[in-house]
Amino acid sequence: MTEAPRTPAEEAAGTGSVHILLDRAASSRPAAPAVRDTDGAWTYAELDAAADAWAHWLTAQGVRRGERVLARLGNNRAFVALLFGALRAGAVFVPIGTAMKSFHLKRVLQDAEPALVVTAGADTELLRTFTDAPVHDVARVRLPADGEGAPTGRRVGGRTADDDLALLVYTSGSTASPKGVMSPHRTVLFATAAIADRLRYRHDDVVLNVIPFSFDYGLYQIFLTVAAGAELVLPGADSHVALVARLHEDRVTVVPVVPSLAQLLLRLVARDRRAAPPVRLFTSTGEALSGSVLRGLRTAFPSAEVAPMYGTTECKRVTILEPGEERARPHSVGRALAGTEVLVLDTAGRPLPPGETGEITVRGPHVMAGYWRAPELTRERFRPDPATGLPVLHTGDFGHLDADGYLYIQGRRDDLFKRRGVRTSALEIEAAALDVPGVRAAALLPPAEGKDMLLVVAGGLPAAEVLGRLAERLEPAKVPPACHVLPELPLTPHGKTDKQRLSTLLTGRSAG
Repeated sequence: MTEAPRTPAEEAAGTGSVHILLDRAASSRPAAPAVRDTDGAWTYAELDAAADAWAHWLTAQGVRRGERVLARLGNNRAFVALLFGALRAGAVFVPIGTAMKSFHLKRVLQDAEPALVVTAGADTELLRTFTDAPVHDVARVRLPADGEGAPTGRRVGGRTADDDLALLVYTSGSTASPKGVMSPHRTVLFATAAIADRLRYRHDDVVLNVIPFSFDYGLYQIFLTVAAGAELVLPGADSHVALVARLHEDRVTVVPVVPSLAQLLLRLVARDRRAAPPVRLFTSTGEALSGSVLRGLRTAFPSAEVAPMYGTTECKRVTILEPGEERARPHSVGRALAGTEVLVLDTAGRPLPPGETGEITVRGPHVMAGYWRAPELTRERFRPDPATGLPVLHTGDFGHLDADGYLYIQGRRDDLFKRRGVRTSALEIEAAALDVPGVRAAALLPPAEGKDMLLVVAGGLPAAEVLGRLAERLEPAKVPPACHVLPELPLTPHGKTDKQRLSTLLTGRSAG
């Protein structure tokens, strides 16, 4: 019997450390453009040299294999070089978003216990108040030139095993504080290759990414672009109004979006009188793109396909609807990645037949290694398969499969949702509200039936002040658009906030 050929994802599994992606690109396409930001551009040879310089510098600072290197830099070339440099040095890379407020920053730094932190500007002093680890301003780091640095020679590498951690990606969800998803080298490589197998980035692609690198959707644009030997364009956080100009000037062909970004692009394109930019592919995840947005993208970018996806940091990507399939299956988020499996289970953990809704579970080499220093939460979400003993990720999301294995999302747990492409939870927002002096109790009613989320608090502060204080603690996408202040919140017999009664109460007040 002839053995079936292995998929690219299967070939990539267990092939070394994540920095092998850059090693290959720099060897095969040294003069090709690699990454461009608002300050300049690097070829793959130049990115390779910059990554090596960071690896030497980190080694000289005493960073050892398995220790965490935390970066809060935004989307720029320095971040990309530091990422690969940390991986070459055997460190675990921890990307933190510039939008994360002190309320969460101090908890993440305490949890990650980094050996070293790299940030920029005023954040340098801020982060020093939360950690005893050295905190370096990237502008003041003197990287070694060729011939300087580590005594092992120019190349730093080979210090990691396949199952060593490559990344610690902090994500919000079912807990009040962000939790670190442990991502081994082997798993990151498999996920990258499996996604690439479905999306098929090309070496002549130009990928424009405005998704923050602190989110896995943005972070993996680095891996996918480098794996293809393509060019990554980083327009900067404050240049959204010039996005259409960048599409034209940089001849962008691939654009990852979330719904709010897609809507912004359509507004900007409507004001632009030039011919359509040469975009060939939009990828989308988080909240689903509405029908009007999809129609607008097809009209404004007639040469582009849209690839809806569904994923979670705990396994990076679950399903992808291949480019060209969206018109035939407009509400699907695609099939499971090659070499992986998606099952929909009932409340007893039994697989459901096509068409029936249950919890979405995932198994395969892309399932990450659990949560950092959170064994109970890991046991809850990463449960062993009774037959194989391999971990099965229970996403907490609900949907159904059709007869051909295409997944359709039906909803999420009541308190777990995505807004503006950002995964969050009611518990996280409530914890931040309770951190506001003067707030005695807090309850968040998640988005439902076309309504946005709503915060309800008990306390003596005006609603506007509560939201203002909350904006100091949370990223913009996690700040509710409205707040009600009540003398007290209704409670269940067990002493918990009765959200059903609360919702009924507010509905009655609105009607009155």
